[in-house]
Amino acid sequence: MGQSSHRFAPSDEPIFNIGAVSRMTDISETTLRVWERRYDFPKSTRTAGRHRLYSQQEIARIQWVKARMDDGIQISQAIRALEQQEHDGHGLPLPSEPFAPPEGIVDSLGILQQRLVDALVAHDADLADRVLAEAFAHFPLENLILDVIGPTFYDIGEAWSAGRVDVATEHFASNLLRHHLLTWMRSGPPAYPVSPVVLACAPGELHEGSLLMLAVLLRRLRWPVIYLGQTMPLSELAHFIHEVDVAVLVFVAMTEETAHALAEWPSWLPEVAGTKRPVVGYGGRIFVVQPEMAAFVSGTLLGQTLREGVETLNRMLHEMNPVLR
Repeated sequence: MGQSSHRFAPSDEPIFNIGAVSRMTDISETTLRVWERRYDFPKSTRTAGRHRLYSQQEIARIQWVKARMDDGIQISQAIRALEQQEHDGHGLPLPSEPFAPPEGIVDSLGILQQRLVDALVAHDADLADRVLAEAFAHFPLENLILDVIGPTFYDIGEAWSAGRVDVATEHFASNLLRHHLLTWMRSGPPAYPVSPVVLACAPGELHEGSLLMLAVLLRRLRWPVIYLGQTMPLSELAHFIHEVDVAVLVFVAMTEETAHALAEWPSWLPEVAGTKRPVVGYGGRIFVVQPEMAAFVSGTLLGQTLREGVETLNRMLHEMNPVLR
């Protein structure tokens, strides 16, 4: 399917922290905080930990004000001019960067993904943030995760395996992407008042990129998520399951070694194995390259791709909660 070439308005969903906004606008974090205190500008929301989050629309407002200041207008006058323009219903002109390429031409997801890889390999965090902002301005977050971030995790991992990038570069790239995914996971829409999905890496599994992407996508669908992250000891889960009314317990294993470790889960969670409550699902790269490994692991193989996994879980959760249909 082809992509539309018209321009989209920036999203009003708060997903960027103050550090990312500072890099994208070239305005210091201190200045942004002072402006907010003195002028109630820019607008931000707060996470549970009281960290500021900004939307793309708010970043566009900041860039508009900064452009007026570059023309010699004082900050207070620039903010009043912006508010007057918005009050008059003229709206905010779309910025040329980072949200829209020249002439309103939208880069394909594939090109954006390659630009992101290049920025990460060059250790350019500012450019990587701008590429992600541009992608989010033109495509839904679901596409950004499935078609840009997912392939980027894969390409960086393959480059490290082949010796084309060093481990420091792989860690830099993974941590930058991980930071964005954690932010999006924590700023999703209000969750349904139902039992959560618990997400955990298999024992010994350190690669959590696909698990984080799954968490964000489930939150976008309004399913409550409890994220446990890397190398979860099975021995610690029994008490947790007793304390929390879990709907689905999802594991990710990427290697043969961690898949074999995961296969031991019924021994540590015999009550779950016997009652099938919560439902246990799993996935990961090893089950794609060695499909026969699924025979060793009890539970439901969620799919061969992240997209299939999300669709499977969404269907399962709706079946568990028919009132939400």
